Amino acid sequence: MAKAFPEGFLWGGSTAANQIEGAWNEGGRGPATSDFARLITKEIRDTEGSFDEHVSHNAASKEMVEDMKAHPENWTLPKRWGIDFYHTYKEDIKLFAEMGFKVFRMSISWSRIFPNGDDAQPNEEGLQFYDNVFDELHRYGIEPLVTLSHFDTPLHLAEKYGGFASRHTTDAFVRYAETVMTRYKGKVKYWLTFNEINNVLSNPFTSSGVILDGAPTPNSCNNYLGHWQLKFQAVHNQFIASALAVKKLHEIDPEAKMGNMLCRLENYAESSKPEDQLQVMFEDHFNWFFTDVQATGQYPYYMKRFFDENDIHIEMGPDDMRILKEGAVDFITISYYMTYIMRYKGSPVPQPTGRLVSDIKNPHLPKSEWGWTIDPIGFRITLNRIYDRYHLPIFISENGLGAIDKFSEDGRIHDDYRIDYMRAHVEQLREAIADGVDVFGYAWWGPIDLVSSGTSEITKRYGMIYVDQDDYNNGTHARSKKKSFYYYKKLIASNGADLENNVTFED
Repeated sequence: MAKAFPEGFLWGGSTAANQIEGAWNEGGRGPATSDFARLITKEIRDTEGSFDEHVSHNAASKEMVEDMKAHPENWTLPKRWGIDFYHTYKEDIKLFAEMGFKVFRMSISWSRIFPNGDDAQPNEEGLQFYDNVFDELHRYGIEPLVTLSHFDTPLHLAEKYGGFASRHTTDAFVRYAETVMTRYKGKVKYWLTFNEINNVLSNPFTSSGVILDGAPTPNSCNNYLGHWQLKFQAVHNQFIASALAVKKLHEIDPEAKMGNMLCRLENYAESSKPEDQLQVMFEDHFNWFFTDVQATGQYPYYMKRFFDENDIHIEMGPDDMRILKEGAVDFITISYYMTYIMRYKGSPVPQPTGRLVSDIKNPHLPKSEWGWTIDPIGFRITLNRIYDRYHLPIFISENGLGAIDKFSEDGRIHDDYRIDYMRAHVEQLREAIADGVDVFGYAWWGPIDLVSSGTSEITKRYGMIYVDQDDYNNGTHARSKKKSFYYYKKLIASNGADLENNVTFED
C-alpha cells in the first residue's frame, strides 16, 4: 500500500475553552470547575526541571473550593484568563488558516450556555459567541470539531449535586447537548461527548464535577485514587449522558457524527516476567474500559471482578443497558503523548496505577522537559491496537510536546525540538495508515500557547504560535510565529508528504 495520507485528510489543531477563552465572568458565563484549578508552583519540580508528580488540585474538597471562593487573593487561577481567545478569536483563527488548517478541535464552555448548568433558558450571548467562532472558521474553510464537555463542569452542578455523581447532572448535560446541537446544525459536523473521559478517576473535580470529602490539599503529593464507588458511579452517569447525546445528535442531524475521547495509555511490561505482562493486561483493561462501553454499548466482562473485589455497586436505571447499546459512538478519538512502563502490583487483582506519569522510566526513550517519554513508534502501535479492537474510524484529537521556549538572538523561537517531535509522530501515523488503520484527521495539541491542563501554567508551551504571557498573566499577549508554524504549514500543504525540516522564517 502507498504510504500516503488519504485525500481530504483533516489536518489541524486542538484546544479547550477552559485553557484559551478567558473571560470567565463575561458574556453571562457562570463559574465552572476549571476556574478553580490552581497554578502548580515550580518549587515542586525535581532537579531536572520536570514534574515528578504534580499536585492533584483537581481532586478538590468542599473546603478547598469554599476557600478559593472566599479568598481568591490566596490562589493563582490561570484558567480564568486563558489566552483571551474570547476577544482574540478572529486574530487567532486567521493564523490557523494561514497554517492551512482543515479542522479545529475546540470545546464549548457549558456554563457559557447554561451559567448554572441547569438553567431554565440558555444564555443567548454565549450561544452567539460560538456562532461567531464557527462562522469565522467556515470563512476560512476550517471544519470545527466540538467537544461538549472538556474539563469545565458548571460549578453549581458540582456543589449542589456532586457533578456526574448525580443523574440530575446527566439530565442537565443532555439538555445542554440538545440545545447546542440544534443551534449549530449545519455548522458543526463532528462532535465529541467528554474529553479524556477516563480522567474522571484521577481528576474527578475538573473532569466531572465530583467534589470529594477528605481529598488531599493542594500542597499534598499523595496518591488519591480512592473513592472508587463515587467515581465509577460518575463514570456510569457520563456513559449514559454520552449515549443519550449520540441518539439526540442522530435525530437532530443525521449527517453529523459523534465520537468519544480517550486519554490513551499505551503500556509496556518492565520485564518478560509473566507477572509484569499480567499487570500490563490489567492496565490496558482499565484504560480500554471507557472506550469499550462507548464504542460497543456494553460493559466488558473484565470489570466485574474489579467491581466485586472493591465493593463497587453502580446504580443503574432500568433502561440503561438499552440506552448504552443504542448510543454507541460513530468514531474514536484519542490523545497520545507518551507510553508507560508497568510492574506487577500484586494479587488477587493487580491494582491500576491510575496516574498519568509512571514512576518507572523507560531507558530506551528520550524525555521532554516535563519527564514525558517521547515514543513515536508507540503511536503506531496504539493506533493499530485501537483499530483492531473497534474497527471504527479514528481521529487524533491531541498529540503534542510541551516545552520551555526561548527566544534566540535574532528575536525568534527556533523550536526544532517541536518539529522533530511532530515529524517523528506523523511518520508513524503514516505507517499506521499504510498498515490499514482508518485515520481521518490529526490535530496538534495547542497550536497556540495555552494554559496547561495538568499544571495550570503557560510556561509549558505547546504552541506553534507564541503568546507573550507568563503564568501570572503578565505580558503584551501578542502573538508571534515559531519556526514550527512554518513547518506545519508546509506539511499540511503537502498533505503529509513533505516531512523535511528545511523551512525558514517568512519575513
